[in-house]
Amino acid sequence: MMEASTTVPSAKPQYTVDVQGFSQTERIILKSIFSLSARRAPKFVEFMQTMGSAPDVFLVDAEDASAIANFRQKNSTNTRPAILVGDTNHGISCTTLSRPLQWTKLFKAFDLAVGINETSHMPKPEPAARIAPPLDKTQPMIAIPAQRSSSSSTTLPKISNTPPLKAGSTNQSLTGSFVAPVCRPDRQLNSVLVCDDNMTVREFMRVKLAPFGFNVDFAETGEQAVGLSGTKHYTCIFLDVVMPGINGYQVCKLIKSRKGAAKTAVVMLSSKDSTFDKIRATMSGCDTYLTKPVNENRLYAVISKYLPTNT
Repeated sequence: MMEASTTVPSAKPQYTVDVQGFSQTERIILKSIFSLSARRAPKFVEFMQTMGSAPDVFLVDAEDASAIANFRQKNSTNTRPAILVGDTNHGISCTTLSRPLQWTKLFKAFDLAVGINETSHMPKPEPAARIAPPLDKTQPMIAIPAQRSSSSSTTLPKISNTPPLKAGSTNQSLTGSFVAPVCRPDRQLNSVLVCDDNMTVREFMRVKLAPFGFNVDFAETGEQAVGLSGTKHYTCIFLDVVMPGINGYQVCKLIKSRKGAAKTAVVMLSSKDSTFDKIRATMSGCDTYLTKPVNENRLYAVISKYLPTNT
């Protein structure tokens, strides 16, 4: 259970976090989390001694005795809030988190530590995300979908509960709901395409991508993915392997064969975990192969790698 810290620094666009302890693996995860934080407002960056001033927040491995000792020494006057990760708070008045490290919990803990109301700085929701219409099977494989609305790509959409449009309409809405995420309004957004015939997977990816300010399009078939990628540049495409019509391997080959496709990262999502499937994905041009169910920390590391931020 998390407890709010007693000391609250003044609100500002960036806060520094002094990390004490943690294993090498957790440090890698934290590096990805700090990278993703650059898409938020405010953002949190790892504190370095060269920064001069004192850190705004301490993030401490509660199971590392030396980390606790260092923290007590640096924060002897108890003037800075702290977040402890582990099973005990060592009698320290602070926010406590259990393992494993998860970006959602950390971002919330960071906000609480510096006294930010988690709903006060959220942007207004945008119109619903869209799914491209099915392509006419008589068209060439890489045909461009006709009359595709310019609103089919949205920034951090809030999905409405309105029923889908009738068959034959230009776009079809996803259903569901979630709280509008936090993002930096001044940042140039990357475009992302998620292609999966499973509604649950699309919803999962929508929620996981939402906090980072991407323009996100959705497709249900490989044909739709090929068509959309022919009309718009995507920084990253998350692609299912087994789908109706052409499969993910074929889609990846078609996308990667296009001029300028080297700038588009293709991340395959599949329940298939054999060496053969991974080799086949690599041969088709896939940049990263993730198995379902997708490990969240692995997913965020991939987002951090292929959708970099400019600080």
